[in-house]
Amino acid sequence: MRPPGAAGGAGYTPVRLALVASTTSLAKRLLLGRPFRSDKLQHTLLPKRIALPVFASDALSSVAYAPDEILLTLSIAGAGAFYISPWITLAVAVVMVTVVASYRQNVHAYPSGGGDYEVATVNLGPRAGLGVASALLVDYILTVAVSTAAGVNNLGSVVPFVAEHKVAFAIGAIAVLTALNLRGLRESGTAFAIPTYTFIVVVVGMILVGLVRVFVLGEDLRAPSAGLTITAEEDHLTSFGFAYLLLRTFSSGCAALTGVEAISNGVPAFKPPKSKNAATTLMLLGGIAIVMLVGIVLLARATHLQYVEDPSLQIVSGPANYVQKTVTAQLAETVFGPGSILLYVVGAVTALILFLAANTAFNGFPVLGSILAQDRYLPRQLHTRGDRLAFSNGIIFLAIAAMVLVVAFQAETTRLIQLYIVGVFVSFTLSQGGMIRHWNRLLRTQRDPEKRHRMIRSRAINAFGMGLTGAVLVIVLITKFLLGAWIAIAAMVVIYGLMLAIRKHYTRVSQELQPTDERPVLPSRNHAVVLVSKVHMPTLRAVAYAQATRPDTLTAVTVNVDDKDTRVIQQEWERRQIPVPLTVVDSPYREITGPIIDFVKGVRRGSPRDVVTVFVPEYVVGRWWENLLHNQSALRIKGRLLFEPGVMVTSVPWQLRSSQDRDLERFDQSLTHVPARGPRQRAVEPVPTAPDPESRS
Repeated sequence: MRPPGAAGGAGYTPVRLALVASTTSLAKRLLLGRPFRSDKLQHTLLPKRIALPVFASDALSSVAYAPDEILLTLSIAGAGAFYISPWITLAVAVVMVTVVASYRQNVHAYPSGGGDYEVATVNLGPRAGLGVASALLVDYILTVAVSTAAGVNNLGSVVPFVAEHKVAFAIGAIAVLTALNLRGLRESGTAFAIPTYTFIVVVVGMILVGLVRVFVLGEDLRAPSAGLTITAEEDHLTSFGFAYLLLRTFSSGCAALTGVEAISNGVPAFKPPKSKNAATTLMLLGGIAIVMLVGIVLLARATHLQYVEDPSLQIVSGPANYVQKTVTAQLAETVFGPGSILLYVVGAVTALILFLAANTAFNGFPVLGSILAQDRYLPRQLHTRGDRLAFSNGIIFLAIAAMVLVVAFQAETTRLIQLYIVGVFVSFTLSQGGMIRHWNRLLRTQRDPEKRHRMIRSRAINAFGMGLTGAVLVIVLITKFLLGAWIAIAAMVVIYGLMLAIRKHYTRVSQELQPTDERPVLPSRNHAVVLVSKVHMPTLRAVAYAQATRPDTLTAVTVNVDDKDTRVIQQEWERRQIPVPLTVVDSPYREITGPIIDFVKGVRRGSPRDVVTVFVPEYVVGRWWENLLHNQSALRIKGRLLFEPGVMVTSVPWQLRSSQDRDLERFDQSLTHVPARGPRQRAVEPVPTAPDPESRS
């Protein structure tokens, strides 16, 4: 028996459904590949060489936009402020080292994959854990949006057509990443490994060649923007204003730290020994990212590179129609020469790694969503693995949310970056606070001197990390709140409240469905009601099926909205001598649903222990537009009846010829042994099967 509404909603016979499912399955296999058995999950685990590009692409890609943000923020004070950029970068590197060292403690202490959420929940309480979770969910969504927008901007520096259609290209990139991740973690990691390692080799090679030419060979390399004359947006900054600008620059540069937490959330995806491999990958990630970030900023200063926030206002003299390229693109042109093939290689791999940086979020968000769903803070569907053992629903949800942001902010990296990093530093700070309590709890019971020494050292690392990331969080909130950070904070608050509401709902439903010690009370009687709009084959089938269920009472009901049509139904009912009484319910206002609901309530009103089974004849149609012409009244009636206690709704389908061609009809008949419909049935006029005033006109 199909559930109510399935017949009219699907519009297919079982055979047609099977063929459609087969076609859909074929398309799905071509896109995603063959499904994996649940016991093959072990084969999807990642070695370190694959885990690095999977989880570290976000942090590694930060070297493509973090230097840009540092320089353009400093440009507000004019070209003279660029000399501070190496010191700002050094401060960011110190924070990076601290965070990496802190998270190495996390992956050893909590290898289950909960990451910051688990650390905060276990040590600081569920509310703190939810705060971390809401911050990370927002940060993951922003990671995808910012990474794809930055990738499009870098590619647009080399290919102008991309810059003109950057929103479309960003959405396309997200769609491709979604498809790759739906194929499974290991397969997507293999696809991303080559471009990630190529990016590392190309960028590090560019840095080394440039620094050697400047500091060893003594060449005077000058970036394309070195000769520009720029003016400050604010040339009257006071000491306080300049200090504020430095703090804002530092907070923008701290975008380089995003993605570090993804490894602590993805420990279960590593091959054994999981914690050790995750910690090693984390150390590699930090080392490579710091080398690349510091190297790019030093090379930018050595080549006198200039990068401003508003070229149209700040550049007062320079080439006509000057187009400002990204920092990485300018350095590649300076080191390798204009028109060099290596220039295009740098541009291509930089854009590619920025696109792939979103993959960190595509691996972190679904895992965190699954854990939250398991804890009943998010819909249970996010806990389900797809055909390829990936959390498909979480991947799709993340992609849709990121696409909305890309469209809303027109794929502008500078606008999106202001929303960024708030969430990740919230999770950094709370996680380190949780780890301090974790070590304090263990130290109260540990008596081994060597182990106590290691715990005290780990606690010191986490305490320093908490202090430093907490300070950065305050700086980020102060400097970026009015620039857009308030949007991310508001989103965190909304998600936090939504997760509490979902948990409350699941708890209420669970309590409501909890079985009691009392034995279930069987219904006293079953009253069957067949809805009649006209005496035709669907109605006769519904009556026959209702009789086969052997109810205590059986009644056919039609609603009188037109006296002439009602008399025709009564006469045909009597002529066919149908052994079921026909009840006519008057409807002076020509409304159908209300009188039927009132009649059903009246049948059950006599005894609360009785149940009423309503049989609703429905058409099964084969064309989408036929659904608009049939079954509308049936859907409305079923929707109302489902809310009535003690009422069961049964759909009785009747397949129209449009729902099957001749071959499928013969095949269906051979399977079910149902005789073909004869000439009498072919002459039946197709009318709505549930009471429908339009059918009476």
